[in-house]
Amino acid sequence: MSAQPASLPPSPLPEDRKAPLARALEGLDAPSLWWLSGYAAGLAQAAAPAVALAKPSVAAPPAASLRATVVYGSQTGNARRAAEQLLGDLEGAGLAARLVRADAYPTRELTQEKLLFVVISTQGEGDPPDDSIGFVEFLNGKRAPKLAELKFAVLGLGDSSYADFCGIARKLDARLAALGAQRLFALGEADLDIDTAAAPWRRQALEQARELLKSATPSATVTPLRPHASAAAHSHDKPFAAEILLNQRLTGRAPKGARYGEYGAVGKDVRHIELSLEGSGLHYEPGDALGIRHRNPAALVESVLEAAKLDGNADVAIDGETRPLHEWLSDRRELTRLSRPFLAALAERGGDASLAALLQPEQRAGFAGLVDTHQLVDALRRWPAAWDANALVSALRAPTTRLYSIASSRKRVGDEAHLTVDVLRYDAHGHAHGGAASGFLSALDEGDRAEVFVEANERFRVPADASRDILMVGPGTGVAPFRGFVQERAETGASGRNWLFFGAQHFDADFLYQAEWQDALKRGELQRLDLAFSRDQAEKIYVQQRLRERGREVWDWLQGGAHFYVCGAIAMGKGVHAALIDIAAEHGALDRDAAGEYLTGLQAEGRYLRDVY
Repeated sequence: MSAQPASLPPSPLPEDRKAPLARALEGLDAPSLWWLSGYAAGLAQAAAPAVALAKPSVAAPPAASLRATVVYGSQTGNARRAAEQLLGDLEGAGLAARLVRADAYPTRELTQEKLLFVVISTQGEGDPPDDSIGFVEFLNGKRAPKLAELKFAVLGLGDSSYADFCGIARKLDARLAALGAQRLFALGEADLDIDTAAAPWRRQALEQARELLKSATPSATVTPLRPHASAAAHSHDKPFAAEILLNQRLTGRAPKGARYGEYGAVGKDVRHIELSLEGSGLHYEPGDALGIRHRNPAALVESVLEAAKLDGNADVAIDGETRPLHEWLSDRRELTRLSRPFLAALAERGGDASLAALLQPEQRAGFAGLVDTHQLVDALRRWPAAWDANALVSALRAPTTRLYSIASSRKRVGDEAHLTVDVLRYDAHGHAHGGAASGFLSALDEGDRAEVFVEANERFRVPADASRDILMVGPGTGVAPFRGFVQERAETGASGRNWLFFGAQHFDADFLYQAEWQDALKRGELQRLDLAFSRDQAEKIYVQQRLRERGREVWDWLQGGAHFYVCGAIAMGKGVHAALIDIAAEHGALDRDAAGEYLTGLQAEGRYLRDVY
């Protein structure tokens, strides 16, 4: 049973104001809504100071000169968590502060800001997170104001296996300084072991805020603009051991053989996995992701030990903890994705000049090619070096949790979460390779358990207005959240139409959830389904081609207020974006610049939403 909303007094708003308000609030997360509540309370006090009204106990926002503002841009939730930790530090010290997601930040307030902390991740090859595109474009644009009164600091989150590590944070840090703002201390650059860099950066931020705001401590009568929720029983830091209820293969055997070049397909294996969340206290909405704490498969651990010529039973003591080497490699270290620090240690230990050259700043393309085609074990085999157990563990970074889009709605499946997992397997450099997390999940049997947590994605939700139409583009496992969307809309009786674009290589082997989509069409839960199978004919056909073919109707849906969603690989997302530009130009009679601005406007309205990776 779903929780019922508290009883509210009749709304004083005129009918013609209710729908615009609902649209304006769509997609805003809890911190943004709490900020708006305080802002509205302040307006009410200014408009009618002498009238005694029943008001919520939320204070108007402190003046900009008396507070710190923390703006975050996050794709997977890590930057949001780091920003929330900073906010907690500031509020715990009795300092006035607010937390704002980048797309909810009123850029007109920049000229009044005195103290700004920006926490932002870098997406893919140097792109901003989707929730930060508008904020970044504003700062880089002609309308960005001079900021001589502003003091700031920036924390970047990234992955050093990418060439443009923390690239967006570096650009924002430089741009704020170029606009005249005063940098309080050096840019923080956090790799996947986030706290190594983020914790000292937060300490510096707190010290500077104490100094700058020491005369602005809020009085006891000021109510924080953000509720302090009690700690959840299970979270990113305290995952829940979920039982596997079903592990079922969705794909058949691929009818074609090896792929181009040295990489050979081993037969696509996509799993539908159902996990029980009963007793966890975890809740999710369609669009959220499930984080998985995986263990590295035994075969992967053995291959690393063999390549490094080490004994897995050797004891390794790190930070006061002693464990056998094979346990460190199984549970405590990342064994597939390469990082720049590891490659630097490998180059130094092995003395290989060619590897050292690839790590130079001017070799971005070569470095990107290396990390894209090599796993850890490939690097160990290609550049042999003399390792001892402690040195290897110290050179490797902590494992990163993997996020999988949840493919279900709780309103239909109850205390369960369903996943659609592409099990990565391929041949390269003369050896078989596999994905660590997907290999871990695929090997789980019914009754086994996996440590999980829910990662909320407030920007990727079904429309609050159930009468809105939605278009969903989800090739391959990108279709996962849209299974949840369709279930949610059916269970809530949404009157808006649902249109799905799905693509894969082969109709016979790769049509994920085929029977479910056909049933949804028959029941009226799905109004349209367009398919693109790229390898079933001589000409490769992708979802973006289907979008162009249906361009007139896509445009009409968008003009009618539809929401447009994209989920899947970054390259696909860029192809879909280009197709939308073409559609807006052709059917909206717009030039290319105006078409791009139209899509930017849809994003700002919360009607063009992407979950790309």
